[in-house]
Amino acid sequence: MNLLIQESPLQVLPSLAMQVGLNEAMVLQQLHFRSLISNNIRDGYKWVYKTYEEWKNDEFPFWSVDTIKRAIRRLEVKGFIIATASYNRMKMDKTKWYRIDYQKLQLHTEEQHAIMPIAKSAEEEAQIAPTTEGEMPLAITKETESSKKDIVEYELDVVSVIDYLNDKTSKQFKANSKASVQLVTARLREGYTVVDCQKVIDAKAKEWLGDPRWQKYLRPSTLFNATNFENYLEESRGSDLPASSQPEPFELDFSKGET
Repeated sequence: MNLLIQESPLQVLPSLAMQVGLNEAMVLQQLHFRSLISNNIRDGYKWVYKTYEEWKNDEFPFWSVDTIKRAIRRLEVKGFIIATASYNRMKMDKTKWYRIDYQKLQLHTEEQHAIMPIAKSAEEEAQIAPTTEGEMPLAITKETESSKKDIVEYELDVVSVIDYLNDKTSKQFKANSKASVQLVTARLREGYTVVDCQKVIDAKAKEWLGDPRWQKYLRPSTLFNATNFENYLEESRGSDLPASSQPEPFELDFSKGET
């Protein structure tokens, strides 16, 4: 490859960029490459362990940390990347471990247009096409029509709200849970904002977090339910009733979906 300067290039796969976005495609491709040479193996998978600052310094110095966070979060929400901090030795260490869900990617491609089938794991991909830095062979094809329907309109806002809830309650709700996405997105489409969601979380966490009976209701199915949310938001603007004097929160049966 003839380069302007002698430097290891980052690959941009046009078909992958069409599927997930330009920034996201670059993150995925580089995560794939780092996975191939990773020695971090947990539960049978190779993982890449990096802080956002390390992603910037080591991989994408031309992006801000916020840009990297947005790209990774979009990929997490869509299920293309699996991220966890559960392998860290210290609970206070929130640095995430990342791997690609190759099966999820395979479901979002059209096999008849594939240049090379996506491997089920980084190890299999390495066997198919061993690689060195600057030579990253993974190719992903155009998005299928069905996958387009799965894109969450407010995905970054949903992630922001669920992350905020987890921070306030020390819980681990998933931002890509269909129920959570459905609830938070419904409230945002009604004209409420992320700040409104945070106000509800703050108010109910302050009220319920220390109460064994009520702290179980600090969950998306309670807080962002249409019947509860408006009342909780109004309560956050004034004086709240003590938990013991409130009725049980209303919750939906998500096997039928929210109407």
